[in-house]
Amino acid sequence: MVPNPTLGWERLQDVFYRKRTEYSMMWNDEVDLSEFIVTGAPYGGAIALVRDTSRPMSYRGPESRQKMILIYSNAGQFICNIPWDKGSIRGVGWSNNEQLLIVGEDGNVRLYHDFQGAFTQFSLGKEAEDHGVAECRFWGTGFVARLSNNRFVAISRYEEPRPRLLAEIATTAVELHGWNIAPPSYTLSRHVEVFLGVNNTLNVIDSMESQDKRLQEGPFTHVAVSSNGALLVLYTSYGKIYVISSDFSKKYSEYDTGTLDSPSQVMWCANDCVAVAWENEIRLVGPGGGALSFYYDSRIALIPEADGIRIISNEKCEFLSKVPDIVVDLFRIGSTAPSAILLDAVEQLEFKSPKADDNIQLIRSNLNEAVDACVKAASYEPEQYWQKRLLKAALLGKSVLELYSSDEFVEMCETLRVLNAVRYYDVGILITYEEFIRLTPERLIDRLISRQRYLLALRLSDYLQLPTDKIYIRWSCAKVKASPDDDNTICKTIVNKLKAVPGVSYEEIARTAYDEGRSKLATLLLNYEPRAGRQVPLLLDMEEDEIALIKAVESGDPDLIYYVLLHLKGKYSLAQFFRLVNDKPVASAVVEQLARNEGPELLKDFYYQDDRRADSALVIYREALLLDDVQDRMDKLKLGTKIYQDSKDPYPDAKAMEDHAKLYEHQVGYEKDYKTAFVGLTVAETIKKLIKIGQGSKASKMKGEFKVPDKMFIFLKEGTYPVPKKN
Repeated sequence: MVPNPTLGWERLQDVFYRKRTEYSMMWNDEVDLSEFIVTGAPYGGAIALVRDTSRPMSYRGPESRQKMILIYSNAGQFICNIPWDKGSIRGVGWSNNEQLLIVGEDGNVRLYHDFQGAFTQFSLGKEAEDHGVAECRFWGTGFVARLSNNRFVAISRYEEPRPRLLAEIATTAVELHGWNIAPPSYTLSRHVEVFLGVNNTLNVIDSMESQDKRLQEGPFTHVAVSSNGALLVLYTSYGKIYVISSDFSKKYSEYDTGTLDSPSQVMWCANDCVAVAWENEIRLVGPGGGALSFYYDSRIALIPEADGIRIISNEKCEFLSKVPDIVVDLFRIGSTAPSAILLDAVEQLEFKSPKADDNIQLIRSNLNEAVDACVKAASYEPEQYWQKRLLKAALLGKSVLELYSSDEFVEMCETLRVLNAVRYYDVGILITYEEFIRLTPERLIDRLISRQRYLLALRLSDYLQLPTDKIYIRWSCAKVKASPDDDNTICKTIVNKLKAVPGVSYEEIARTAYDEGRSKLATLLLNYEPRAGRQVPLLLDMEEDEIALIKAVESGDPDLIYYVLLHLKGKYSLAQFFRLVNDKPVASAVVEQLARNEGPELLKDFYYQDDRRADSALVIYREALLLDDVQDRMDKLKLGTKIYQDSKDPYPDAKAMEDHAKLYEHQVGYEKDYKTAFVGLTVAETIKKLIKIGQGSKASKMKGEFKVPDKMFIFLKEGTYPVPKKN
């Protein structure tokens, strides 16, 4: 028989708290927390252990001297270790997406994207490099680093890390004590704020200014902001605790711990009370000054959560939280709440007692409320036995009701199945219902993928009707990295697994293969990528340029073809570039259009390389018409004419262009001989002008050379032929 939940409850003033043992640690004697600094990812995530260099440690072989960050699940199951080679570690934290952050003394920061060691690195800037990092405070999307010169540098977003130096401390004679941060979502300015114990007062520092709050109760060695940002707890060096509003307008409570021993951690348990941890004691301090203590035989570490605190010790992982009022009403001895009566009705029904119906009739008017309370209370119970009992009670109640929407009931059943699956000791994600709602199912699946729990992630995604293609892709990438099989075998295995997944992209898998030095495998995988827009960029990175061009042409996407051609043009010499596209008509047509837009030189080179002399001559001819210098135009026209004559392919306008070149040559000569303008006139105008200046023989010669009809020549000679005027 599962014991009643109330057996683990502890009363603090008028509120109940419970400390539940969630896991017995699987690391046994391999880990002694007294030798480590412990940090945990939010939403019940993994635990990172870093050697505490300020404490003596036991010798465990040569590997114990190496700088290593050990990653464990909440059940103490080893996940991975991450080597560190960048000097002293000054900060270890987690993002909301369970990405590990390690800050070195020199200001270099590594953001690890998964538990396989993939990371990106960035710097906190020159100030951090010059003075060094002393310590850090993290929140879900950023962190603040205190430098050794007591300046603060903030990173607000891990996706775009832009270091920002905060304002200098307002007080001149500085003696620093404890400090902490308020994330941007908790502040009126929407920027991170630093609460810093300075001398006997407290300073609030943001990006613009530093304000001295002129408190007199310090020095404050520990500062903590509540999870909703409304309250602030200040712990003094002489053992007193003050709880005030975060805007410093109101003081709520004061508590004397009765000891001068400095605690290892001070934090909020949700928004309900303050938790103070020493080496082997946790003390909860309530809003009215009451306290509740828990004692341990070894060192402990506290990890704050949105609705409670994780407690990590050498032997077990526990969860400390306030008992919700709805649960108190259900399980409190002698409770007359409708939900408690409904739960009792289930037990009476199992014994086939008529009291079950009496209970239902007793709460008939509040039955809807009782059903909702049982469903909600099930979300707070970690024991599956009580989850089932509460849901069974809700099922009984709603079966009696004529009108009741079952959506919330069904959704709770689905959610609890998911939570129980990930809380299982072999997975060890200690996430509560409230945190699951905040985290979202998609991000929970991401955490399973990061742990390489692909089968569980796949089953939960199918159960929750979420897309599964990301899971298959990450599994395939892991297969590429870890499998010793040959490229053809790996490709066949991946394709067989992914063929049932519609629309899945092979590009990321192929890129992983290429990054792993398996170019052949990358090429094989890209053949199965249905979208050319994903194939082509990777093929270009792999220097498979001709294949990339072929794929771009086959796609029929002009933008993609242009993209490839511009890439190739910048990479190769013109001769190599033209040879690459010559046997591809579509690509050649695009290159020709590209050359037309870019200028005549590239177009001439293209025609010359393709042996299209007539087209090349036409470009030269058009270029000649734009020249102002007479001799330059003459040379261009002669060159164009020669190229036409050498061309093997007939061109319709070749004779006209050749005649134009001859006419221009004659006109230049006439201008030189007769000191009058001829250039730009037509054949008819030129003949008419020659006759007019008394050069009939020259006019007759032009008549024969340009095959002017006799009748037209007579009209020109007599001045009766209408020569059109220029506009």
